[in-house]
Amino acid sequence: MTLRPGLDHEGCFLREGSLSRVPAAFAPVVEAVRARITAAFGPPGGPRLHSAYLYGSIPRGTAIPGVSDLDLLLAFRQEPSEDDRSAVRALNAEVDAAFPQIDGVGTLAYGVDTLLSELERNDLGWFVSRLCTPLLGDDLSDRLPRYRPTSLLARETNGDLAEFLPRWRARATAPDATEADLLALSRGASRKTVRTGFTLVMPRWNGWTSDLSRSAEVFAQYYPARAAQMHAAARTARTPSPDRAALATLTDDLGPWLATEYTTLHGTKTPRPYPT
Repeated sequence: MTLRPGLDHEGCFLREGSLSRVPAAFAPVVEAVRARITAAFGPPGGPRLHSAYLYGSIPRGTAIPGVSDLDLLLAFRQEPSEDDRSAVRALNAEVDAAFPQIDGVGTLAYGVDTLLSELERNDLGWFVSRLCTPLLGDDLSDRLPRYRPTSLLARETNGDLAEFLPRWRARATAPDATEADLLALSRGASRKTVRTGFTLVMPRWNGWTSDLSRSAEVFAQYYPARAAQMHAAARTARTPSPDRAALATLTDDLGPWLATEYTTLHGTKTPRPYPT
């Protein structure tokens, strides 16, 4: 089997980001958010915060000023409280307002026990270990296994598309949906669809990419009849549209087909006892 990008010589995932890859335009953002996280939650290793991570285009070095968002993951000693989540929302708003080079801030917050749990071993655990770049505190990846692009990993990361489709459909057809609502849905649904399409074929392709255009290209190698739809979804993920007809293609055509094919090949993601 051919060894593809994103894997080491043993066929295990490489970590895709690094602080050394942060573009110069975003270096002040990273330094500021490091200080603000500590101010809001105390030093890493303290009673509240275990560690903090960057993920997404900024640590991959592909972020575009004024277009890209800042993605963070905070690992708390205990499951985050409502006070913690309120502080996270405040942090997001403050950083977004302070730096025009980012277009929004999104922060995931979990307790260490959840991130290291057996249930999340092949989803959040893999995510922290391979897609997140350490920013503060001890790196949880030291307590996680090495990973390969298996069907199990595909199932646990994206085997839940069917759960999203009714929610997307309801939001897309809501009579009171604003243009901003539809743009946010367009971006999120398209990203999820393209990533699901890629992980559908990931074990066969035997590699990794987070690039949405490349993900669509890889998918198209195995499903040429759906290639045009997946390429369109990748374009929409980068340039969202409020067009309800385009959303209907995701929710009523490509999405249902993809969810069925995914279940057939990899099975359904193990249910979580908490919202996903």
